[in-house]
Amino acid sequence: MAPYIFMERNGIHIINLEKTIEKIDEAALAMKHLSRSGKKVLFVATKKQAKEIVSEKVKAAGMPYVTERWPGGMLTNFPTIRKAVKKMTTIDKMATDGTFMNLSKRERLQVTRQRAKLEKNLGSIADLVRLPSALFIVDVCKEHIAVREAKRLGIPVFAMVDTNSDPTDIEFPIPANDDASKSISLIIDIMCQAIAEGMNEKKNEKDKESEPQQRDKKVMRKELETSAMPAAIIEAIVEEEEEIDEEEEIDVLADEDYDDIVPDFIEDTDEEELI
Repeated sequence: MAPYIFMERNGIHIINLEKTIEKIDEAALAMKHLSRSGKKVLFVATKKQAKEIVSEKVKAAGMPYVTERWPGGMLTNFPTIRKAVKKMTTIDKMATDGTFMNLSKRERLQVTRQRAKLEKNLGSIADLVRLPSALFIVDVCKEHIAVREAKRLGIPVFAMVDTNSDPTDIEFPIPANDDASKSISLIIDIMCQAIAEGMNEKKNEKDKESEPQQRDKKVMRKELETSAMPAAIIEAIVEEEEEIDEEEEIDVLADEDYDDIVPDFIEDTDEEELI
Protein backbone atom coordinates (compact mmCIF):
# COMPACT_ATOMS: atom_id res chain seq x y z
CA MET A 1 0.00 0.00 0.00
CA ALA A 2 3.05 2.30 0.09
CA PRO A 3 2.24 4.04 -3.24
CA TYR A 4 -1.18 5.04 -1.90
CA ILE A 5 -0.07 6.31 1.52
CA PHE A 6 0.24 10.08 1.91
CA MET A 7 1.88 10.15 5.34
CA GLU A 8 2.01 8.53 8.77
CA ARG A 9 0.96 10.40 11.88
CA ASN A 10 0.89 8.98 15.41
CA GLY A 11 1.06 5.44 14.04
CA ILE A 12 -1.88 6.04 11.68
CA HIS A 13 -1.39 5.85 7.91
CA ILE A 14 -3.25 8.49 5.90
CA ILE A 15 -4.41 7.59 2.39
CA ASN A 16 -3.51 9.89 -0.50
CA LEU A 17 -6.91 11.04 -1.75
CA GLU A 18 -5.47 12.13 -5.10
CA LYS A 19 -4.57 8.48 -5.74
CA THR A 20 -8.05 7.47 -4.59
CA ILE A 21 -9.72 9.80 -7.10
CA GLU A 22 -7.46 8.54 -9.88
CA LYS A 23 -8.24 4.88 -9.12
CA ILE A 24 -11.97 5.53 -8.77
CA ASP A 25 -12.03 7.08 -12.25
CA GLU A 26 -10.16 4.10 -13.72
CA ALA A 27 -12.47 1.60 -12.02
CA ALA A 28 -15.62 3.49 -13.04
CA LEU A 29 -14.50 3.57 -16.67
CA ALA A 30 -13.83 -0.18 -16.71
CA MET A 31 -17.13 -0.84 -14.92
CA LYS A 32 -18.93 1.24 -17.54
CA HIS A 33 -17.35 -0.78 -20.38
CA LEU A 34 -18.35 -4.06 -18.71
CA SER A 35 -21.92 -2.89 -18.24
CA ARG A 36 -22.18 -1.61 -21.81
CA SER A 37 -21.08 -5.00 -23.13
CA GLY A 38 -23.80 -6.75 -21.10
CA LYS A 39 -21.49 -8.33 -18.51
CA LYS A 40 -22.37 -9.06 -14.89
CA VAL A 41 -20.30 -7.77 -11.95
CA LEU A 42 -20.72 -9.58 -8.63
CA PHE A 43 -20.51 -7.29 -5.58
CA VAL A 44 -19.22 -8.91 -2.39
CA ALA A 45 -19.60 -7.16 0.98
CA THR A 46 -20.32 -9.29 4.03
CA LYS A 47 -19.13 -6.85 6.70
CA LYS A 48 -21.77 -5.16 8.83
CA GLN A 49 -21.06 -1.61 7.67
CA ALA A 50 -21.51 -2.48 3.99
CA LYS A 51 -24.38 -4.99 3.91
CA GLU A 52 -27.32 -2.61 3.75
CA ILE A 53 -25.53 -0.12 1.48
CA VAL A 54 -24.56 -2.71 -1.10
CA SER A 55 -27.88 -4.56 -1.10
CA GLU A 56 -29.81 -1.32 -1.63
CA LYS A 57 -27.65 0.36 -4.28
CA VAL A 58 -26.52 -2.72 -6.21
CA LYS A 59 -30.00 -4.21 -6.35
CA ALA A 60 -31.25 -0.96 -7.92
CA ALA A 61 -28.43 -1.22 -10.48
CA GLY A 62 -29.54 -4.72 -11.46
CA MET A 63 -26.32 -6.51 -10.51
CA PRO A 64 -25.89 -9.62 -8.33
CA TYR A 65 -24.42 -9.28 -4.85
CA VAL A 66 -23.43 -11.30 -1.78
CA THR A 67 -23.97 -9.72 1.63
CA GLU A 68 -24.21 -12.86 3.76
CA ARG A 69 -21.44 -15.37 4.37
CA TRP A 70 -19.41 -16.11 1.24
CA PRO A 71 -20.16 -19.76 0.36
CA GLY A 72 -16.84 -21.46 -0.27
CA GLY A 73 -16.56 -22.62 -3.88
CA MET A 74 -19.16 -20.19 -5.14
CA LEU A 75 -17.02 -19.45 -8.19
CA THR A 76 -14.83 -22.55 -8.46
CA ASN A 77 -17.82 -24.85 -7.88
CA PHE A 78 -20.47 -22.72 -9.54
CA PRO A 79 -22.59 -25.61 -10.93
CA THR A 80 -23.34 -26.75 -7.38
CA ILE A 81 -24.47 -23.25 -6.45
CA ARG A 82 -26.77 -23.23 -9.48
CA LYS A 83 -28.30 -26.52 -8.32
CA ALA A 84 -29.14 -24.90 -4.98
CA VAL A 85 -30.79 -21.98 -6.77
CA LYS A 86 -32.78 -24.42 -8.93
CA LYS A 87 -33.91 -26.19 -5.78
CA MET A 88 -35.29 -22.86 -4.53
CA THR A 89 -37.20 -22.48 -7.78
CA THR A 90 -38.52 -26.02 -7.42
CA ILE A 91 -39.94 -25.21 -4.01
CA ASP A 92 -41.65 -22.12 -5.43
CA LYS A 93 -43.22 -24.26 -8.13
CA MET A 94 -44.50 -26.68 -5.50
CA ALA A 95 -46.24 -23.79 -3.74
CA THR A 96 -47.90 -22.49 -6.91
CA ASP A 97 -49.17 -25.75 -8.38
CA GLY A 98 -50.82 -26.90 -5.16
CA THR A 99 -48.53 -29.86 -4.55
CA PHE A 100 -47.13 -28.19 -1.43
CA MET A 101 -50.42 -28.71 0.40
CA ASN A 102 -50.33 -32.44 -0.32
CA LEU A 103 -47.24 -32.82 1.87
CA SER A 104 -47.43 -33.67 5.53
CA LYS A 105 -47.08 -30.93 8.14
CA ARG A 106 -43.55 -32.07 8.97
CA GLU A 107 -42.48 -32.03 5.32
CA ARG A 108 -44.02 -28.59 4.70
CA LEU A 109 -42.16 -27.18 7.68
CA GLN A 110 -38.82 -28.52 6.46
CA VAL A 111 -39.35 -27.33 2.91
CA THR A 112 -40.31 -23.86 4.17
CA ARG A 113 -37.19 -23.66 6.32
CA GLN A 114 -35.02 -24.80 3.44
CA ARG A 115 -36.56 -22.16 1.17
CA ALA A 116 -35.92 -19.38 3.72
CA LYS A 117 -32.29 -20.45 4.15
CA LEU A 118 -31.68 -20.55 0.39
CA GLU A 119 -33.32 -17.16 -0.07
CA LYS A 120 -31.13 -15.61 2.61
CA ASN A 121 -27.86 -16.93 1.20
CA LEU A 122 -28.51 -17.17 -2.54
CA GLY A 123 -31.57 -15.05 -3.27
CA SER A 124 -29.46 -12.11 -4.46
CA ILE A 125 -27.69 -14.22 -7.10
CA ALA A 126 -30.73 -16.11 -8.38
CA ASP A 127 -30.42 -14.38 -11.77
CA LEU A 128 -26.70 -15.15 -12.10
CA VAL A 129 -26.86 -18.01 -14.62
CA ARG A 130 -23.10 -18.10 -15.30
CA LEU A 131 -19.84 -16.92 -13.78
CA PRO A 132 -19.58 -13.12 -13.37
CA SER A 133 -17.17 -11.19 -15.59
CA ALA A 134 -15.73 -9.31 -12.61
CA LEU A 135 -15.96 -8.96 -8.83
CA PHE A 136 -16.23 -5.82 -6.73
CA ILE A 137 -15.09 -6.46 -3.16
CA VAL A 138 -15.33 -4.37 -0.02
CA ASP A 139 -12.42 -5.31 2.29
CA VAL A 140 -10.14 -7.81 0.53
CA CYS A 141 -8.81 -9.04 3.88
CA LYS A 142 -12.22 -10.25 5.01
CA GLU A 143 -13.15 -11.59 1.57
CA HIS A 144 -9.80 -13.27 0.86
CA ILE A 145 -11.52 -16.52 -0.19
CA ALA A 146 -13.51 -14.70 -2.88
CA VAL A 147 -10.33 -13.01 -4.12
CA ARG A 148 -8.51 -16.34 -4.24
CA GLU A 149 -11.32 -18.01 -6.22
CA ALA A 150 -11.45 -15.11 -8.67
CA LYS A 151 -7.69 -15.27 -9.21
CA ARG A 152 -7.86 -19.01 -9.81
CA LEU A 153 -10.46 -18.53 -12.54
CA GLY A 154 -8.87 -15.41 -14.02
CA ILE A 155 -11.78 -13.15 -13.07
CA PRO A 156 -10.70 -9.49 -12.68
CA VAL A 157 -11.28 -7.91 -9.28
CA PHE A 158 -12.28 -4.37 -8.31
CA ALA A 159 -11.77 -3.73 -4.61
CA MET A 160 -11.65 -1.15 -1.86
CA VAL A 161 -8.24 -1.58 -0.21
CA ASP A 162 -7.43 -0.09 3.19
CA THR A 163 -3.97 0.59 4.60
CA ASN A 164 -3.84 -2.94 6.06
CA SER A 165 -4.51 -4.61 2.68
CA ASP A 166 -2.30 -5.93 -0.11
CA PRO A 167 -3.41 -4.57 -3.52
CA THR A 168 -0.88 -6.66 -5.48
CA ASP A 169 -3.39 -9.18 -6.87
CA ILE A 170 -6.17 -6.63 -7.45
CA GLU A 171 -6.63 -5.34 -11.01
CA PHE A 172 -8.49 -2.22 -9.89
CA PRO A 173 -7.54 -1.30 -6.31
CA ILE A 174 -9.30 1.71 -4.82
CA PRO A 175 -7.40 3.00 -1.76
CA ALA A 176 -10.09 3.96 0.74
CA ASN A 177 -11.35 3.38 4.26
CA ASP A 178 -13.33 0.14 4.01
CA ASP A 179 -14.61 0.46 7.59
CA ALA A 180 -16.48 3.77 7.21
CA SER A 181 -20.03 3.51 5.92
CA LYS A 182 -19.83 6.93 4.22
CA SER A 183 -16.72 5.91 2.30
CA ILE A 184 -18.32 2.64 1.21
CA SER A 185 -21.55 4.37 0.22
CA LEU A 186 -19.73 6.99 -1.89
CA ILE A 187 -17.64 4.50 -3.86
CA ILE A 188 -20.49 2.02 -4.37
CA ASP A 189 -22.68 4.87 -5.59
CA ILE A 190 -20.05 5.92 -8.15
CA MET A 191 -19.70 2.32 -9.40
CA CYS A 192 -23.49 1.95 -9.70
CA GLN A 193 -23.71 5.20 -11.64
CA ALA A 194 -21.05 3.92 -14.04
CA ILE A 195 -23.03 0.70 -14.48
CA ALA A 196 -26.22 2.65 -15.16
CA GLU A 197 -24.44 4.81 -17.76
CA GLY A 198 -23.10 1.71 -19.49
CA MET A 199 -26.56 0.14 -19.61
CA ASN A 200 -28.06 3.33 -21.02
CA GLU A 201 -25.40 3.52 -23.73
CA LYS A 202 -26.06 -0.10 -24.65
CA LYS A 203 -29.77 0.61 -24.88
CA ASN A 204 -29.18 3.68 -27.05
CA GLU A 205 -26.93 1.71 -29.39
CA LYS A 206 -29.63 -0.88 -29.88
CA ASP A 207 -32.19 1.81 -30.62
CA LYS A 208 -30.10 3.24 -33.45
CA GLU A 209 -31.03 1.27 -36.54
CA SER A 210 -28.48 3.02 -38.69
CA GLU A 211 -25.55 1.69 -36.66
CA PRO A 212 -24.55 -1.97 -36.42
CA GLN A 213 -25.67 -3.58 -33.18
CA GLN A 214 -22.30 -5.19 -32.58
CA ARG A 215 -18.93 -3.63 -33.27
CA ASP A 216 -16.04 -5.60 -34.67
CA LYS A 217 -13.98 -7.27 -31.95
CA LYS A 218 -10.67 -6.02 -33.31
CA VAL A 219 -11.88 -2.41 -33.28
CA MET A 220 -13.24 -2.78 -29.75
CA ARG A 221 -10.02 -4.39 -28.50
CA LYS A 222 -7.89 -1.62 -30.03
CA GLU A 223 -9.98 1.09 -28.35
CA LEU A 224 -9.73 -0.65 -24.98
CA GLU A 225 -5.98 -1.22 -25.25
CA THR A 226 -5.43 2.48 -25.80
CA SER A 227 -7.15 3.16 -22.46
CA ALA A 228 -4.46 1.16 -20.62
CA MET A 229 -6.88 -1.33 -19.10
CA PRO A 230 -5.64 -4.64 -17.66
CA ALA A 231 -5.68 -7.55 -20.09
CA ALA A 232 -8.19 -9.46 -17.94
CA ILE A 233 -10.77 -6.68 -18.26
CA ILE A 234 -10.23 -6.39 -22.02
CA GLU A 235 -10.77 -10.12 -22.45
CA ALA A 236 -13.90 -10.00 -20.30
CA ILE A 237 -15.38 -7.23 -22.43
CA VAL A 238 -14.41 -8.54 -25.85
CA GLU A 239 -15.00 -12.26 -25.34
CA GLU A 240 -17.84 -13.93 -27.20
CA GLU A 241 -21.17 -13.84 -25.41
CA GLU A 242 -22.11 -17.32 -24.31
CA GLU A 243 -25.60 -18.41 -25.18
CA ILE A 244 -27.74 -19.06 -22.15
CA ASP A 245 -29.54 -22.34 -22.45
CA GLU A 246 -33.16 -21.46 -21.82
CA GLU A 247 -34.15 -25.07 -21.94
CA GLU A 248 -32.63 -25.61 -18.49
CA GLU A 249 -35.78 -24.28 -16.82
CA ILE A 250 -36.60 -26.43 -13.88
CA ASP A 251 -39.25 -28.97 -14.68
CA VAL A 252 -38.18 -31.49 -12.08
CA LEU A 253 -41.57 -31.84 -10.48
CA ALA A 254 -43.18 -32.88 -13.75
CA ASP A 255 -40.66 -35.66 -14.31
CA GLU A 256 -40.04 -36.95 -10.79
CA ASP A 257 -42.25 -38.16 -8.02
CA TYR A 258 -42.62 -35.80 -5.07
CA ASP A 259 -41.86 -38.68 -2.73
CA ASP A 260 -38.34 -38.74 -4.22
CA ILE A 261 -37.87 -34.96 -3.95
CA VAL A 262 -39.12 -34.13 -0.48
CA PRO A 263 -36.63 -36.32 1.44
CA ASP A 264 -33.79 -34.18 0.02
CA PHE A 265 -35.11 -31.26 2.02
CA ILE A 266 -35.79 -33.10 5.29
CA GLU A 267 -32.82 -35.43 5.66
CA ASP A 268 -30.55 -35.09 8.68
CA THR A 269 -33.27 -33.26 10.58
CA ASP A 270 -33.55 -33.41 14.35
CA GLU A 271 -37.06 -34.32 15.48
CA GLU A 272 -36.82 -31.81 18.35
CA GLU A 273 -36.78 -28.94 15.83
CA LEU A 274 -40.32 -29.81 14.77
CA ILE A 275 -41.80 -29.49 18.25
